[in-house]
Amino acid sequence: MSSALSKEQLQILCNTAIQAAQEAGQWIEKFDRHNLQRTFKDAGSSRASQLVTEVDIGSEETIRQHLQQISGQHEITFVGEESSFSAGGDTQERFEKPYFWCVDPLDGTLAFAEGRSGYAVSIALVEQSGKPVVGVVYDPASRTLYHAIDGQGCYRDPFRQTKKTSNSLTVYADASFKTHAKYGLAVSALENCAQTSGLDGVTFIYGNGAVKNACHVIESGQSCYLKLPKREDGGGSIWDYAATACIAHEAGSWVSNVYGQALALNRRDSTFMNHEGVLFASNSQIARCLIDAL
Repeated sequence: MSSALSKEQLQILCNTAIQAAQEAGQWIEKFDRHNLQRTFKDAGSSRASQLVTEVDIGSEETIRQHLQQISGQHEITFVGEESSFSAGGDTQERFEKPYFWCVDPLDGTLAFAEGRSGYAVSIALVEQSGKPVVGVVYDPASRTLYHAIDGQGCYRDPFRQTKKTSNSLTVYADASFKTHAKYGLAVSALENCAQTSGLDGVTFIYGNGAVKNACHVIESGQSCYLKLPKREDGGGSIWDYAATACIAHEAGSWVSNVYGQALALNRRDSTFMNHEGVLFASNSQIARCLIDAL
């Protein structure tokens, strides 16, 4: 592996990713959602994970072209959600190069296709070890940009001075959460966590993509986003969490698997995360409570 990137190089790469994300977001917002060409890929077991549109594919190509020149200068390969599920898409170069771009060109495709908010563009730069060192998220609907560099803090544009607060524990989850075999156990754990934290119960919010769920937690004082482990493929993929993992860490929020360990963002056997689950929490007290219970 070549030498680590300097702070200055990481900043240049982050700026390039920001430009790519914003350009893709502007392109996404031009589409008429009522006339989308929709297909389904073999990706997990839910409709949300399988749906792909021409917008997803075009956004990924826009991002790839934007990153191409600078990637060649630093031995960075590219892993995108849509190309990874196409023929010969995952070339395994992420195990050979020192860094790889980990891109979800339109996270929350179902929300986008149904005319709702909750979707975003996500770009991360990840070390071969699996550590995300740059995270960029752009929400085209609100024109909100989040970005972070490992060890250099995180930023939100437009800037929000204080975190959103609530008297209850706000839980962001996917629709599949309600059908999980351990749903009852998880709800009990969440209710206990709320009580331990002195909160008035639990409020569940569904309908966002994984990226926006994580962003909401990062901006909140008392909340979490939980994906429970399961045997079958799914549970999101590395591109769903890589950018927000970097942003959350730099924001002082909690991010781990449900066992309290760092997310495996470059495992050899799969890009899926179902083996370990995912946990974002606004603070360590909430996280530890859930990890101990689950």
